[in-house]
Amino acid sequence: MKNFAQLIKSLDSTNKTNVKVQALADYFLVASDKDKVWTIAILSHRRPPRPVNTTLLREWASELANIPLWLFEESYHIVGDLAETISLVVPSSKSSTEKSLTHFLEEMIALKKKSDEEKRKYLFENWKILDYYERFVFTKLITGGFRIGVSQKLMTRALSKATEIDEDILAYKLMGNWDPDKITFEELILEENESDYLSKPYPFYLAYAIEDKVENLGDVTEWSAEHKWDGIRSQVILRNDEVFVWSRGEELVTDKYPEFGTFIGTIPNGTVIDGEILPYPNGQIGTFNDLQTRIGRKTVSKALLNKVPVILKAYDLLEWQGEDIRSKPFIVRRDLLESLFKNVCHVGPVEALVEKSMEIPLHLSETMHFDSWKKVAEERERSRDVQSEGLMLKRIDSPYLVGRKKGDWWKWKVDPLTIDAVLTYAMRGHGRRSNLFTDYTFALWNENEDGEKELVTFAKAYSGLTDAEFRQVDNWIKKNTLERFGPVRSVTPHHVFEIAFEGIALSKRHKSGVATRFPRMLRWRKDKNIHEANTLDDLKEMIP
Repeated sequence: MKNFAQLIKSLDSTNKTNVKVQALADYFLVASDKDKVWTIAILSHRRPPRPVNTTLLREWASELANIPLWLFEESYHIVGDLAETISLVVPSSKSSTEKSLTHFLEEMIALKKKSDEEKRKYLFENWKILDYYERFVFTKLITGGFRIGVSQKLMTRALSKATEIDEDILAYKLMGNWDPDKITFEELILEENESDYLSKPYPFYLAYAIEDKVENLGDVTEWSAEHKWDGIRSQVILRNDEVFVWSRGEELVTDKYPEFGTFIGTIPNGTVIDGEILPYPNGQIGTFNDLQTRIGRKTVSKALLNKVPVILKAYDLLEWQGEDIRSKPFIVRRDLLESLFKNVCHVGPVEALVEKSMEIPLHLSETMHFDSWKKVAEERERSRDVQSEGLMLKRIDSPYLVGRKKGDWWKWKVDPLTIDAVLTYAMRGHGRRSNLFTDYTFALWNENEDGEKELVTFAKAYSGLTDAEFRQVDNWIKKNTLERFGPVRSVTPHHVFEIAFEGIALSKRHKSGVATRFPRMLRWRKDKNIHEANTLDDLKEMIP
């Protein structure tokens, strides 16, 4: 644990990528093999389940620190991080421990099934014998919220430096549903085992957003355009007469989308398709809100399958006839994908085509080629008409790379929808903003049953303002609080903000009856008073 805590301290104390890579590489050279596996798991979001809920953690930490719970809660609201708060208030001891990271994690896994008193005793014993950073890391692992400024890509770079194994190979090895409690470092990293690759996807290739004028990409004829669909980016794998569906978050979700079982026997083995899972109610592309009714369900009922079926909108072909074809030019991969699609769906006359397409939920994301950037821009403007977020621009000779790279793939999203809303509630932020009120709730005007106008909340946002603006709003909030609800404050309706969002849909889960996608503050409208803010009807008019 000492080495791991020192690693986290080193990573937490710098923003320089090369320094982080070196710190990780040095750690991988000296850590035990089992600790290496757990470190890889932790940094790739494969943490063990949380053994103690945060309510008990707060109560027990305040008890050990000998301070009232209200004072601990106030401290927590200021600090903004539970593990850090506990590490600060619990008194340190001159004692120490030589237990390894693996030993601690195995204890935490066993702790989940124990009684509250046993959990309390375990926490007290360990909080007392760990120094500040060890206690911080220990508590982070207990809470299950271990997040530091290290991406999996950065961790893979460091692992490559320590093992001299190619980064792309390591990225591939680390994909999938492996269990850190059951796999060895030899099996995970060093060993070559063909059976391990049966269900494994390839690392996803991600695009950067267009930052400059699109014309600066050069000759438009060297680029292919397609719509950027708003669903779940996925890879669907056909190998050994089995289908495997992976989300971009490296989650195996095959059982959530049984529709794709129809691919077996229709799409040949040795095929990996990169695409987007989209809702397809009533034979047309739905909204992300439709898809959310399928996300997170432990079981998908027959009624839900009928109400919100899904399709795979295919973008790219990564494996064909068992061969990894990612190094081939995009235009070549697309030709193969289109041939596959024709063989799967084009089975005869129009009637048969329609029938077959209904049976096989595979659709092709159309690629478009233009002779001017002006025409590309015109196509982008019609994105919302076809339920897309904008365009993807891909160089026709580009290989399929690993991770987010600049140069060959770009996303050019449509301008966001906007509306002017009133600030009504506020919460403290997190991290460096934990001492400021930066998380806001916004409302729009609506006429109630008595014909009176009232403010109805519709969205929360915490980004879009400058640090100076956040400080100004925070100062005003502290002077204009109406009520307190734990960490939340209601404030006097006074300030208007322009709220931007990517999409909108009707929703029964929201008080306003409307759900917005990715809301954020575009600007502080100091030029407007609250009576000039928009209405809920204005918002609903934006629903396609």
